[in-house]
Amino acid sequence: MEFFTEYGLFLAKTVTLVVALLIVVATIVSAMHKDKGGDDSDGELQVRRLNDKYRQLKESIQARMMGEQERKLWQKQQKKKHKAEAKAEKKKAKASGAELDETARPRVFVLDFDGDIKASDTDSLRKSITAVLSVADVGKDEVVVRLESGGGLVHSYGLASAQLDRIRSKGIALTACVDKVAASGGYMMACVADRIIASPFAILGSIGVVAQLPNFHRLLKDNKVDFEVLTAGEHKRTLTIFGENTEKGRQKFLEDLEDTHGLFKDYVSERRPSLDIAEVANGDIWFGRRALEVKLVDEIKTSDEYLIEACERAEVVSVGYRRKRTLPEKLGLAATVAMENTVLRLLSAFRNQKMQ
Repeated sequence: MEFFTEYGLFLAKTVTLVVALLIVVATIVSAMHKDKGGDDSDGELQVRRLNDKYRQLKESIQARMMGEQERKLWQKQQKKKHKAEAKAEKKKAKASGAELDETARPRVFVLDFDGDIKASDTDSLRKSITAVLSVADVGKDEVVVRLESGGGLVHSYGLASAQLDRIRSKGIALTACVDKVAASGGYMMACVADRIIASPFAILGSIGVVAQLPNFHRLLKDNKVDFEVLTAGEHKRTLTIFGENTEKGRQKFLEDLEDTHGLFKDYVSERRPSLDIAEVANGDIWFGRRALEVKLVDEIKTSDEYLIEACERAEVVSVGYRRKRTLPEKLGLAATVAMENTVLRLLSAFRNQKMQ
């Protein structure tokens, strides 16, 4: 047992030293990289045809339901068919040259937004939208946003919503698909779309504004600690965490919340005029089917259903901007994995020793 204890301590010290060195090296390299890198050097645009994805799923299950001889013959036929289709598309593209083919099928561009409290996915969304708008045809193509968010900071979700407004202002059809939740700032984004499609139990609404913060003034006062807040401007600071809050400051803070709520309601009303905003803008939430009744959404359907149906009438393309991990992030991830593996090995060794 003593051997394992000493070995564990030695391993822990070694891993700690290695991690520290990795962090120092990563910080230096990252600083050098920032001086050289540009805005578009930190990621790449990824494009995938969802028609192929769903076709492959269909063909996979079809093949598994056949006998061996039948499957081989069928796979040979499918391979020949796909090869002919690819050849025809290539020939068609070559013949059309730079000119747009009016007979070509419309395209559906699929974007994904997975929102946290800071709407951190906004930058990727912005770049994806810029790429899509550079090729989308007005009156023909469509953008579908698979949206998941419970809301967050007002200014962050305001910017994310403004990015979707770029699509609408260009006259491109925009559809929002909500499978789980689009509440508060998430619904602010969803309401920009021409149509909102939600799954039966997706959470929607929460058209309201909330703010909360602790106050430690009494604790500091009991311990004879003074905390001073100096401001220039009557409303520079309304409520504070450590200072003594006044009724006047509290009232001003509430007025700001009401004003923000008013802007939120106006934003939703402009984009969904059929809504009874007085009924739905009370901060409450609705599940999918109930949301349809109060006109928060237009249709009950999962995003999978909608996109599979879209594949029958259009070329469906998933577009996403994936940020490349920086060297510190890669090293940090490697260090975390190494630490986790080390801990697991130590636990396993101690468990085996105890069993003996």
